[in-house]
Amino acid sequence: MHDSSEHKQERGEAYEEEHVHTVYEEIASHFSSTRYKPWPIVERFLKDRPNGSIGLDIGCGNGKYLTVNPNVYIIASDRSTNLVQIAAKHRPHSAVVADILDLPHGNHKFDFAISIAVIHHLSTSERRIQAISVILDTLRRPTSAGAQGSKALIYVWALEQKGSRRGWDEGDEQDVMVPWVLKGAKGSGDADKTFQRYYHLYKKGELEEDIQKAGGIVLESGYEKDNWWAIAGPRRIEAR
Repeated sequence: MHDSSEHKQERGEAYEEEHVHTVYEEIASHFSSTRYKPWPIVERFLKDRPNGSIGLDIGCGNGKYLTVNPNVYIIASDRSTNLVQIAAKHRPHSAVVADILDLPHGNHKFDFAISIAVIHHLSTSERRIQAISVILDTLRRPTSAGAQGSKALIYVWALEQKGSRRGWDEGDEQDVMVPWVLKGAKGSGDADKTFQRYYHLYKKGELEEDIQKAGGIVLESGYEKDNWWAIAGPRRIEAR
């Protein structure tokens, strides 16, 4: 997709409503049926959380990560009502409909957060940085008195994935439309329907830069299966 200045100017909430949120409402059931296996680094992060921890899954989709660690409690959220209804079945965890830029949670309350394959759907740099800032704001902050801060794990699609079927790589356009084909029901005569979803493909180092711009600290980062990931924490506050 050629990203003209006109495209950039129109990006924002209305653009994402058309090219992200409406699409996921339509494809929720089919999308959920293809999302069932936890990614290894997400699984490791969740299993490393101390027993009794309370965390967030921001942009939870069908809630496939809610059952990874039975010894933590997770409040999941997603913009898609249909996906939240699926995620809510994973008791005892809870799931609510919420926008990543307007979460209903108090600040500095949670022991951890994950946001997996979500931020790349936000259509301007400012909105992506704002989303990371909102995630960091939910976490308990470390203090100079020695109190440990919380951590967030963030995943985004990578630009550098020449080994994948998509074939994107360094130097390619970073703002793209990615099709999702919804097959017509067998025997119904319904035609296949193709939906276009907006993605910003992150280049090497960009996620870390966005975390720092959002006021966070990068604790660990890497590349896994066509994705960039980072574990981030909020900056320290001075104890009084």
